[in-house]
Amino acid sequence: MNAHPPILRGEDTATHTATKSQQAVVNSGLLDTGKPLFDQVSLQCSALTTKAYSTSFSLGIRLLSKELQGPIHAVYGFVRFADEIVDTFHDYDKEALFSRFKQDTYRAIEERISLNPILNSFQWAFHTYDMDLAHVDKFLESMERDLDQTAYDRAGYDDYIVGSAEVVGLMCLSVFVKGDQDQYTALLPHARSLGAAFQKINFLRDLKADWAGLGRTYFPGLDLDVFDQHAKRTIEAEIHADFAHAYEGILRLPKSSRLGVYMAYIYYTRLFRKIQRLPHSQILEDRIRIPNRQKAWLLMGSYVRHQFNLL
Repeated sequence: MNAHPPILRGEDTATHTATKSQQAVVNSGLLDTGKPLFDQVSLQCSALTTKAYSTSFSLGIRLLSKELQGPIHAVYGFVRFADEIVDTFHDYDKEALFSRFKQDTYRAIEERISLNPILNSFQWAFHTYDMDLAHVDKFLESMERDLDQTAYDRAGYDDYIVGSAEVVGLMCLSVFVKGDQDQYTALLPHARSLGAAFQKINFLRDLKADWAGLGRTYFPGLDLDVFDQHAKRTIEAEIHADFAHAYEGILRLPKSSRLGVYMAYIYYTRLFRKIQRLPHSQILEDRIRIPNRQKAWLLMGSYVRHQFNLL
């Protein structure tokens, strides 16, 4: 097989030159499908990632105003990919994969493009909504700890919650307030509380999977061999306080984002109540879920309460 391209004959060269000349008079703006089209494809990848990995967050995002859905999908896709690397890619060199993902994240933010469509979406949302690079730093730092850290003291636990959940809530808040710095500052502590509540419920729900599958426990000083109802109630009291504080902020969100965030809040509070009703022993046996049909009812109920100002 001849690996070299054929040499054009004289008449072919003339035809080729004429074609190029004709193309020169075409309005290049009509052909500009490069980066804008890639950005659209990237956002579609982020939306697909959200739908594939989380039906509950997908439902919540659908209740945001249309303009906010893309950037929140972008944030979710970025967070999800980082989490998957450290938690599920066991047959691969997770440390190398995460190091590459981290480098690619910063390069994407700096260059405003990435051939990884998830990172391309994220860098777009990062710049469009003026997110804080320190939040990206803190998130990646927490995810990196999951590569080898399996237990936490109180200070380490609190710091991990900040990086793995609270700063993600602040990235979303940057989108929700659309540049209103006064509103961002006022809602910041409430967004942190909501992120913390979501994460702590995830930890409680996944207690068995984290311990059996990854040899990891997040709750400070928790010995699963002596995990009892008192330990469970102590964790639940902390989550309840986070939720109460977060709810105050949800009521003050812009209308464009309030219903979507409220839906996520309702889903997690329902999951939390289900966990509260169970004995500690069952938490170590089963992964607690909300059925999809019940999620649909929660969606409709949230919509009605929001429309009639019953939040």
